[in-house]
Amino acid sequence: METLECIRTRRSIRKYADTPVTKEEIHKVIEAALHAPSWKNTQTSGYVVVMNQEKKNYIADNCVLGFGKNQKIIHSAPALIILTTKNHISGYEKDGTPTTDKNSHWESFDAGIAAQTLCLAAHDLGLGTVIMGINDDKKTAEAVNLPEGQSVSALIAIGHPASDVPSVKRKTLEEKLTII
Repeated sequence: METLECIRTRRSIRKYADTPVTKEEIHKVIEAALHAPSWKNTQTSGYVVVMNQEKKNYIADNCVLGFGKNQKIIHSAPALIILTTKNHISGYEKDGTPTTDKNSHWESFDAGIAAQTLCLAAHDLGLGTVIMGINDDKKTAEAVNLPEGQSVSALIAIGHPASDVPSVKRKTLEEKLTII
């Protein structure tokens, strides 16, 4: 698939076919995500993939703040990717002082780049994804035994789409672009 076509046709997928996601497919998606750029090439994003149904159910039932839509998605998705970040590296100097006034916010920027790279790679392979932000980071981290010094950035459901999702209306270039 051409890059611009991949960007234009990728959709958030919330309903998945019963077809399992293979470890090979997961490896390809994560391998692509490893190429996402990051602050000073610190590569702080990490990936915990939950394919075990009991563990996914636990996360859905206990870690998404009771948000029913996320619960339903996680229960039905063949796999759940927990995007993680090493704390206080991205946006900071080696001595721990912030390099930017964004402080730890830059960690989210790097995680966002990694998430989009992952989602585009998945789409290119015929997989669907949706990035979910409504969750209890601390409970999610505990559920997957995330090491100290790392945080949960987002939950990403992944699987084979149950159906095509139509494009939504996008704002125009004139509405969104300013050239000075």
